[in-house]
Amino acid sequence: MLDDEQRLIQARVSLTQQIDRGSVVLSSQLAGAFLNVPRHPFVPVFYRREGERFIPWRSTDGDAEAWFDAVYADDSLVTEVDCVHAEQADPGGVTGVPTSSSTAPSLMADMLDALDVNEGDEVYEAGAGSGYNAAMLCHLAGDKHVTTVDRSGTLTALARERLNGIGFDPLVIHGDGDRDVPPDAMYDRIIATASVRRIPPSWLERCRVGGILVVPLKGTLAGGMIARLTKLPDGTAAGRILHTPAAFMPLKTGTEVEVQVPGIPDSPCRDAGLSGRVLDDWTFSFFAQLHMPRGLIRTYGRSDDGLHVTTLYDPAGGSATRIEDMAEGTPLVTSTGPHDLWTPIEAAHRRWRQLHRPRREWFSIEATPAEQTVTYTAPDGRVHRWTI
Repeated sequence: MLDDEQRLIQARVSLTQQIDRGSVVLSSQLAGAFLNVPRHPFVPVFYRREGERFIPWRSTDGDAEAWFDAVYADDSLVTEVDCVHAEQADPGGVTGVPTSSSTAPSLMADMLDALDVNEGDEVYEAGAGSGYNAAMLCHLAGDKHVTTVDRSGTLTALARERLNGIGFDPLVIHGDGDRDVPPDAMYDRIIATASVRRIPPSWLERCRVGGILVVPLKGTLAGGMIARLTKLPDGTAAGRILHTPAAFMPLKTGTEVEVQVPGIPDSPCRDAGLSGRVLDDWTFSFFAQLHMPRGLIRTYGRSDDGLHVTTLYDPAGGSATRIEDMAEGTPLVTSTGPHDLWTPIEAAHRRWRQLHRPRREWFSIEATPAEQTVTYTAPDGRVHRWTI
């Protein structure tokens, strides 16, 4: 089936049409990239979820047509779970947390459209992943102008092999996407396919004046945001938040330390104005994140009664707060440490409602080597600003 050139052409046309029917209006250059760059060489094996397990799926595993349709659907494809690549997994699958994936093509298209890559632009990509996005960049800029970096040796080796396999030879680096930017290199375009809490100063420094950065920003909450900034002559960068929410996996540096959330005593407690489930609303969660301490951690699950429980923990300040739904009445808040961490979220939700639920694309962002801020200007001219 995969040798059928007509089938491959139809699949790429179908995928391009799926993207174009969504919220992304494809330019002719970007449509050309999706029409000309195949996806299947970059994801010969990926995981499908069955209950709690992730099962590796190959075209030879039963229904090849279903596999091929999944590859060319507008969906993300998980390629790595707890650093176990799908190609190296036992046929019975693995359990754990996804650590790499091939991004949904419509989200790729939205970010690539914002990046506005032209032929000859020097492009830096943090997060090579499967290599499919790098292939798009090679088509748009020319492969000799593309550098892509990933901390996983397995991913970089496979990405390089597959990029070479379809005729592209960009610079593929096994390293830290933040700290291993090639010395003295300057770029016209910088894009990340993994999330960061703040834009790394190295990316600001290596972006040329007039250049564009497209970076997913995400804290502990799922509904992250994508920033699109332009480098200014004074060394700062400014821009807007894209309309698309995104929950990219975090950029790994190798210095991450797993933090254990402490237990919280059952008392004292107070009534909550909101359930912790409000943080699962992506229209609000990006706004809530602006009001959280930088290193705050959120975990959630179910109580013994099957009701939602959210826990917030600030490792820097030592505070922890549990918000627990009740079968009857309002949720209860229980805290330990110097601060009730739910109070700022309740206040943020009231402000969000008072501002009439502003959309993320109405927010602007500024970044300097010392400070990064998100700003919303209300219709009455009042400016709201948060440091991230």
